Amino acid sequence: MKKPFVITDQKIISKIFLIRGKKVMLDRDLAALYNVETRVLNQAVKRNLSRFPADFMFQLTSREMENWISQFVISNKEKKGLRKLPLAFTEEGVAMLSGVLNSEIAIDVNIQIIRIFIKMRKILVANKDILLKLQKLEKMIFKQDNRLKKHDSDIQVIFEALKKLVNRPPAPVKKIGYKRSSEKE
Repeated sequence: MKKPFVITDQKIISKIFLIRGKKVMLDRDLAALYNVETRVLNQAVKRNLSRFPADFMFQLTSREMENWISQFVISNKEKKGLRKLPLAFTEEGVAMLSGVLNSEIAIDVNIQIIRIFIKMRKILVANKDILLKLQKLEKMIFKQDNRLKKHDSDIQVIFEALKKLVNRPPAPVKKIGYKRSSEKE
């Protein structure tokens, strides 16, 4: 019987970065999730470069790498381990990786990663719609009704609280898969 490979959604989400305005995952993080060496992942990509156009994958620049290292406070040990600038894979590039990495783990992890990208997109769209409606309502209230001027500060507090709720990160999701007897609640 096949043993399920379980990675928490939070672990995958923590490996998604916003670079060049795109949500991406770095080659070293993907390799760790797929349980392969980074060089193995990169060799598979190099052998199949025609499957990875610029909107699927790109290499970080030196400046982007410096910003990424300083932003996430990478230790010197990890920094020294990088011999070349990492590749960044967009959602489409991650999906394409399952076609070039022929292991069951890669396929299982890819399915989970794609599901998380889809969840993130849905959350973003839902929150964006709510935020736009709040801004529209806020403009309408403050421009049209002079009677509300004396309640401006109260209304502003309510809008700020609503915006914080809308921008709150999603709650952690329970792990999916079989639980060992030592993990059961």
